[in-house]
Amino acid sequence: MRIPIYQVDAFTSRVFAGNPAAICPLEEWLPDEQMQSIAAENNLAETAFFARRGDGFDLRWFTPMVEVDLCGHATLASAFVLFEKLDYTGESITFSTKSGMLSVLRREDGMLEMDFPSRTPVPCSPDPELVPALDLVPQLVLGNRDYFCVFKNEDDVRALKPDMIRLRNIDRFAVIATAPGTDCDFVSRFFAPGQGVDEDPVTGSAHCTLIPYWSERLGKRELFARQLSRRGGEIYCEDRGLRVGIAGNAVLYLEGTIEV
Repeated sequence: MRIPIYQVDAFTSRVFAGNPAAICPLEEWLPDEQMQSIAAENNLAETAFFARRGDGFDLRWFTPMVEVDLCGHATLASAFVLFEKLDYTGESITFSTKSGMLSVLRREDGMLEMDFPSRTPVPCSPDPELVPALDLVPQLVLGNRDYFCVFKNEDDVRALKPDMIRLRNIDRFAVIATAPGTDCDFVSRFFAPGQGVDEDPVTGSAHCTLIPYWSERLGKRELFARQLSRRGGEIYCEDRGLRVGIAGNAVLYLEGTIEV
């Protein structure tokens, strides 16, 4: 069987930056274990699979180790493939996912804008391994799907060198580290070693939690963010109450075929 595959760098306008995602359009669904094997073979933070469903598409995301409930950069990349490579002619795309219906709009400025659920962080009792694993005490620890660790400034977030072995065993999906930015509203990093991704380059799903926090703290609905991974990425954000807007660019790196 031959399956098309595209590798797209998301949340950037140039290759070798942003977050790479592998995108596989399907005529019909493959067995779960086969999709997981393809994701492991690709060895990227996420591989997305989508298939036509009525006027929209079903969409699923896999890390090299597990299927996940929400992924921003691979959703952005999937929409990019549909718009730019598969001749989708609508102005927006609707995806049915484990996190409900997600839409992606093609904006006039060339960016793609996603409408995602808001996941406000709340007080929590952190895993005893969390702070020792980070090796720097955050000012505040909140939680949702992930631990949400707020630091004093951008330099603190940039300097983090977490113990990935200790982080691998914490009791939440991942860890978001964040602080006010110097040339943007806020910065972040994202660590998910328990899911097969030590550090994700640019994490759309984390911004479902980052946006409501920083919107309230800074008193503004529209924000500009940077993720401070080695590759780096830029995210344009909007707080919409129960939903958030997450926008960015994408660029094609690779186009090919999988033989399975």
